[in-house]
Amino acid sequence: MTVTGAGSAGQTEGMIHGPARERSAAATELADAVATAEDPWRVVHRYGAFVLLAVGVVLVAATSDVIGMSHTQWYVVASLSALACVLQLWWLRAEPTPMRPSAASALVYWARWAIGFVVALINPFFAFFAAAGYYDADRMLPRWQQRPGILASVIIVAGAQAGGLWPDSALGWAVFGALVVANMAFVVITGHLQEKEQERARLQVRTIQELAETNEALRVAMDENAALHAQLLVQAREAGVADERRRLAAEIHDTIAQGLTGIIAQLQVVKNAPTLETAREHLDRADALARHSLGEARRSVHNLIPAALADATLAEALKKTVTEWSGRTGVRADFTLTGTAQPLHDEIEATLLRITEEALSNAARHAHATRLGVTLSFMAGEVTLDVRDDGRGFDPLALPARTGTAGFGLDGMRARAERLAGDVTIESEPGGGTAISARVPLVPHEH
Repeated sequence: MTVTGAGSAGQTEGMIHGPARERSAAATELADAVATAEDPWRVVHRYGAFVLLAVGVVLVAATSDVIGMSHTQWYVVASLSALACVLQLWWLRAEPTPMRPSAASALVYWARWAIGFVVALINPFFAFFAAAGYYDADRMLPRWQQRPGILASVIIVAGAQAGGLWPDSALGWAVFGALVVANMAFVVITGHLQEKEQERARLQVRTIQELAETNEALRVAMDENAALHAQLLVQAREAGVADERRRLAAEIHDTIAQGLTGIIAQLQVVKNAPTLETAREHLDRADALARHSLGEARRSVHNLIPAALADATLAEALKKTVTEWSGRTGVRADFTLTGTAQPLHDEIEATLLRITEEALSNAARHAHATRLGVTLSFMAGEVTLDVRDDGRGFDPLALPARTGTAGFGLDGMRARAERLAGDVTIESEPGGGTAISARVPLVPHEH
């Protein structure tokens, strides 16, 4: 038992935490997607300067003989390159997330530009490192410093493209000026395109966030639906149990209780019978009632149709029931059929028969009637059953619920009819007899 319980607990825990782990992984993936969408150039911004610095150092080393660099110049280039690398490493660790321009970021930008400018004066190929300012100015500089910062980087790159800073002729200055304009135009155009891309990225971020919120709302709704479904299953199970209990209670009342009432009545006659022949006749009736009640009880347990309907139509079963009741009670009883009879659904026929039996039982115990009539009417779309007697009657409103004549029997009749979308009405008054009318839908028998 302990092992099984532990296994069940483990399975339950897995079922509980499994979706949680999946949602956690999904949340992580979503966060990564949002971060990427917010800054698609994030990798370039963090590591691009290192790449450009490495390219600049390699080109300086490869062209040092052509440029004619002295040992002192080599010492300056190496020292400033190492300083630029340290500065960039420090900024890589100190850079806030998300990135916002600050005094520290502006200091790093201008220090990096100064290093690039000094080394580019020695060897113009180091201008590759200065190009890092093209894509970092908007992230590291305040808005009022961004254009001057970009122009400063453009000056280094244009000077390298023109053959080195500073030009030594008018033509050189003209070429340098044209290159500055061209580079600025290039930076402005690419900056505009980058801004458009960032706008699309922000739109994508909003879409992803809205999608995440929608998914979360959907998950909550699904959890609520699952809980509601489980609650409905429990309620349906409880309703089914209660309905079955009501059915069995009604069947017991309509079969065993009525049978026992009839048997008691026959035995009371036997006790006062003037002759042995009369006593034997009523004993035979009691025996028949007992056997009939036993059969009906077995059918009720298995939810089968009443025995009277097993080999007869509803009209035939009602006529036989009325005739037998009249013979037992000595009260004149007539059965009348109106309309065109047709086979009905088993549940409807059983309900109408049970309502008739209960009405006859109530009349025998309480009405003290001399005449009784049962009418079965087939009409368009519905079937009605009327049971009328000329007994002493009663006031339905004056009787407490579930006691006396208006007890379980009348409530049971109403419940049976209502279960089939029908109804039962009772009309009675003291000394004026009783009329019970049941109406149910006309549902043909299923072949």
